[in-house]
Amino acid sequence: MTYARLIPLAVIATMFATTGCAKDADTPDAAAQPVAIVNGTPIEANVWDLFVKTRTGGRGPEELDEKERAETLDDLIQMYVAAQQAQQDGLAEGEDGARLELMRQSSLADLAGQKFLEGKDPTEEEMRAEYDRQVAQLPKTEYKARHILVDDEAKAKELIISLDAGASFETLAAENSKDSSASEGGDLGWFAPSRMVKPFADAVEALEKGKYTAQPVQSQFGWHVIRLDDTRELTPPPYEAVEEQVGQFVRQTKFQEYLEELVKKAKVERKL
Repeated sequence: MTYARLIPLAVIATMFATTGCAKDADTPDAAAQPVAIVNGTPIEANVWDLFVKTRTGGRGPEELDEKERAETLDDLIQMYVAAQQAQQDGLAEGEDGARLELMRQSSLADLAGQKFLEGKDPTEEEMRAEYDRQVAQLPKTEYKARHILVDDEAKAKELIISLDAGASFETLAAENSKDSSASEGGDLGWFAPSRMVKPFADAVEALEKGKYTAQPVQSQFGWHVIRLDDTRELTPPPYEAVEEQVGQFVRQTKFQEYLEELVKKAKVERKL
């Protein structure tokens, strides 16, 4: 039986990182008597408990029979031995070491967030206020449009002349547009203006339904000929449908504000 096949890689990596900074056996705040000592490094009871639960889908060490406990401890010892060998081989340095350090710092930051948010569930008033704020920022209208994207203005003007003469927009898009929408006759589907680059969005909002741009529209992608096919008013989702997401956002916002305060109080020396 080998541990590598039985637990997720991310958990293994996290435990590798833990091994590298394990407390000494005589540390005053050691949680309990170690379950094993590997080359002088103790495997503490809380690490053992987490390893067992990870391996068994939530069962604790006390729920294993003698054979399962022995096999599982063997696997954990193998992990520590492999981690120690990785340290000796210098694998905890360079990019791999940086990855382990980031995982450790990320885990600690998550724990800080959990502790900070204990007892700080958002109130109904806070959630309603956040819902109203986000609804106010939503676009009121969606647009359905097609476009033809080409590399130069002269070509775009030629296409507009063809459209004026009665050519099919869809056919011209399929034959000339360099955009991936060419295969759909230039169809972009429904979108809010905020999803598009500003010159394109401004042109769409200025068009009448069924009309195309009389002049090519330039963006960083090239030159567009745009036709507005339809518009529709957007109705925001009811509060009850997004209550959980709003609550999560409020919690995240509270923690972000807390982090910003911590940064202000921290002594930070930027070297870049």
